[in-house]
Amino acid sequence: MTTSNNKAALVSSGEITESQDQLTNYLCAMTAAREVRITQLERLSGGAIQENWLLVAHVSGGAYEGCQRWVLRTDALSSVPVSLSRAQEFAVLRVAYQAGVKAPKVLWCCQDRSIIGRDFFLMECVPGVAAGHRITGNDALVPDRSALVEQLGANMARLHTIKPPNDDLAFLPPPALNPALATIAAYRSYLDALNASAPVLEWGLRWCELNSPSVAPICLLHRDYRTGNYMIHDGALSGLLDWEFTGWGDPREDIGWFTARCWRFVAPQREAGGVGDIDDFLRGYATVSDMVVTRRDLTYWQVMAHLRWAIIALQQADRHLSGQQTSLELALTGRMLPDLEREILALTKGAHDE
Repeated sequence: MTTSNNKAALVSSGEITESQDQLTNYLCAMTAAREVRITQLERLSGGAIQENWLLVAHVSGGAYEGCQRWVLRTDALSSVPVSLSRAQEFAVLRVAYQAGVKAPKVLWCCQDRSIIGRDFFLMECVPGVAAGHRITGNDALVPDRSALVEQLGANMARLHTIKPPNDDLAFLPPPALNPALATIAAYRSYLDALNASAPVLEWGLRWCELNSPSVAPICLLHRDYRTGNYMIHDGALSGLLDWEFTGWGDPREDIGWFTARCWRFVAPQREAGGVGDIDDFLRGYATVSDMVVTRRDLTYWQVMAHLRWAIIALQQADRHLSGQQTSLELALTGRMLPDLEREILALTKGAHDE
């Protein structure tokens, strides 16, 4: 088995590209190829918590003979402790893919840090566009919005068919007896740790506490299932991305996050992720699941979604203001808080009608 490297063909530089010889040797071993030649290794946009790198390789011999387009996913330098490790995310993706969820097929996971200095895994490259402002604003990309929204609903419901216990996901924390109340307690602890004055968020947390719903059957959640985290290709869903926050919980939490106004980008009038109508999304969900989602459910979990994003915005701003990580992006995230607070008040009827 031999390896080959064409460094002149690379389009980016950095820590990972400097480890290219080791990465090429690793790919040769995984593919049982005579030769692997990496011709492109380019960091993709997005990924504040994890990095995604497009890897194009020409493989000679073995089961992967030919030109292959893979994505290498690894930790970013600013990764946060609440996210899954790459080995755990790899396991989640494999379970989801086997359950029929439209997600990238994972290939190999490497915890040998002598290769690129960090844990990583490789998965098939999913074609398409993920940019939320383009998906919600460009009808040419989504000629049939009803069909796409139904696909998104059915895909989420397939994910929610995965129930605990699951031996392949034993590393996930056990589900709370009441996910809503456990989430409220966690959000309060985050606010206390920030020592922030946030009366609207306290209002929203108390409202959620007083209006907590009955517990739905626990299932696997993506916890970041939203426009911007899935790919569309030829107007159809091609893959769900960014699984680092997956865990057990109430399925309506995912629905609330997907439909929250803060993730509708340039089309706030379209409740289903800025893409289409909520009825189409729920119709797609119902093709797989018999769970009934009411307007009360949607309102409740949308409030929870805005609370979550508002607390994240405060945490991100604090990272900048404290000097922990000076970043214009983190500072600007904190500026989102007033809009999020306004939506919390509107949803809980704490704002005056205009």
